[in-house]
Amino acid sequence: MAAGLRREALRTGVPFRAVVNQAIRAGLEGPRNRPRPFAVDALPLGLRPGLDLDDIEGLIEALDGPDRR
Repeated sequence: MAAGLRREALRTGVPFRAVVNQAIRAGLEGPRNRPRPFAVDALPLGLRPGLDLDDIEGLIEALDGPDRR
């Protein structure tokens, strides 16, 4: 961290103490560009024809096959 501040002071010609103070102020102000909240765009996947969500045994058999046990 200090090495980066020293490089910035050399690059800009601004005294080290001033660069440190600028970095502290920037940190206290918080991020300028806050990231957007994570969101998922859900897509309708539909249901395969012939599957009934109310028939659990039928769904398990369709997924695992008739010899599941």
